[in-house]
Amino acid sequence: MRRSHVRNVSLAAVAATVLSVGAAAPPPTERPAPAKTPVAVGHGGAVASVDPDASAAGIEVLRRGGNAVDAAVATAAALGVTEPYSAGIGGGGYFVYYDARTRTVHTVDGRETAPLSADESLFLGEDGKPLPFEEAMTSGLGVGTPGTPATWDAALDAWGSKSLRDLLKPAERLARDGFTVDATFRAQTAANEARFRDFPASAELFLPGGALPVVGSVIRNPDLARTYEKLGRHGVGALYHGELARDIVRTVQDPPVREGATRKVRSGDLTERDLAVYRTKRQRPTKMSYRGLDVYGMAPSSSGGTTVGEALNILERTDLSSLPKAGYLHRFIEASRVAFADRGRWVGDPAFEDVPVKALLSQRFADSRACLIRDDAVLKSPLAPGDPRRPVPCATTGRAAPTTYEGENTTHLTASDKWGNVVAYTLTIESTGGSGITVPGRGFLLNNELTDFSFAPADPAVHDPNLPGPGKRPRSSMSPTIVLDDRDRPVLALGSPGGATIITTVLQTLTGVLDRDLPLVEAIAAPRASQRNQATTELEPALYDSPLRAELEALGHAFRRNPEIGAATGVQRLPDGRWLAAAEKTRRGGGSAMVVHPAGRP
Repeated sequence: MRRSHVRNVSLAAVAATVLSVGAAAPPPTERPAPAKTPVAVGHGGAVASVDPDASAAGIEVLRRGGNAVDAAVATAAALGVTEPYSAGIGGGGYFVYYDARTRTVHTVDGRETAPLSADESLFLGEDGKPLPFEEAMTSGLGVGTPGTPATWDAALDAWGSKSLRDLLKPAERLARDGFTVDATFRAQTAANEARFRDFPASAELFLPGGALPVVGSVIRNPDLARTYEKLGRHGVGALYHGELARDIVRTVQDPPVREGATRKVRSGDLTERDLAVYRTKRQRPTKMSYRGLDVYGMAPSSSGGTTVGEALNILERTDLSSLPKAGYLHRFIEASRVAFADRGRWVGDPAFEDVPVKALLSQRFADSRACLIRDDAVLKSPLAPGDPRRPVPCATTGRAAPTTYEGENTTHLTASDKWGNVVAYTLTIESTGGSGITVPGRGFLLNNELTDFSFAPADPAVHDPNLPGPGKRPRSSMSPTIVLDDRDRPVLALGSPGGATIITTVLQTLTGVLDRDLPLVEAIAAPRASQRNQATTELEPALYDSPLRAELEALGHAFRRNPEIGAATGVQRLPDGRWLAAAEKTRRGGGSAMVVHPAGRP
């Protein structure tokens, strides 16, 4: 969403040009916003993200001989500069990787963890009732141990070809030289202005001169440039031990609030030990078959792989390609409703909960749930879950519980290389702006990821697998997804931000490509619906204001308007061997798709 001086040329080339005009020349204070292209086709690999500077960083790495993993790390680091309200080294995420040599899919769970002192009462106030979300969000209490730097380290150690120090250089340069503010960045800053003003380090960074940044102005982050340089020189262990770790802990335990602020900012209990013992998890991806293709996703602690997979299994028995638009949307909405009912009951951190992943992804269970769906009626939410271990056709088990709230901001990137390796990587600091708290002198926001836990059970009579616990990972909806053909070759990879709407965005995009025969960029651009076992289904304006709404309401659907759902990116391998990168046309100001050689083979 934001921007500096690079488009389809490398950041390094631009930096060289800037240096050639003389080191004494002052940097410009305003630049035009860089152009964005939502689709690109060519050879040599591809990168798609929400931001052209970030995509350019990944393309630069590919042009220098790096692979998809290297490009993904470089792109993610750049997003930490230009999309600081969505991602950064103060957060976490999920990394899904396709290895072309072995034709296998691997994952890294880099989700944040709760302090070892946390228990189920983490977000209960002195009166025993759940805290207001806003109070929990803007606090040290909501900060989990960051997992993003450890994710980069784990991915590079397993599959990368370049050093972290080299891969951080484009982002380090971008932080030092600055990026151009666009309308989306200004709007997101405005939405956080009151919070940022209460934390001097955040105000200094994001409200330069005490005012909202002007579109076209340049934001620089020299503190983050120095932090990246430190991580490049000493490794990511520098964030989990030593001076930087102490700075993080100090900020969480004693949030640096401005004098005179009236906001109640609660302290957190993150410790240096919590940082020192943090580990990512290498685990098997989820896998299910759909229309003769294999769909791989992220296993719990993410609910993305199981919920997208269950919904696809439910839809497997229906010919979505032949249905009219209203019929397709009805089936999509109902499959989402059912899958979310089961998600809420069964999915949590498997280190603490017995999550029946295999059973949730079984066709037998999906069929037992699909028979609830009728063409002439609508299911009522909250819908009770089924029991995947003992599926009974058309039956529900236990009591229904509504879906708890999950923050809606995150970012997603996809990358491929000339060898055929592919990465789908979703990363986040949770809410837009995370906790709102910048680590003084370090240039990055801390997450509020622990607010993804249920503050209390939605229904005390129903087991909630997503309550806080010591060292526990909160359940996530992030759904980085890779699809392979019957010869284990990549077909496409995609993902999206959007909190719980991530799951429905990925599901709708997949069915748009695989069932409705839409080009990837058009499937991404299509107006979205999102049903998450709630009384009403969210519709973007193009659907809400269309005749389709009346057709669906006649069946019994109820709707509410959501101005924007998700912001997906994807890459696709074309039959002739070229790569297609795709991003949003308009959401979040549009995304940025790039390929290494758009004109053909080098």
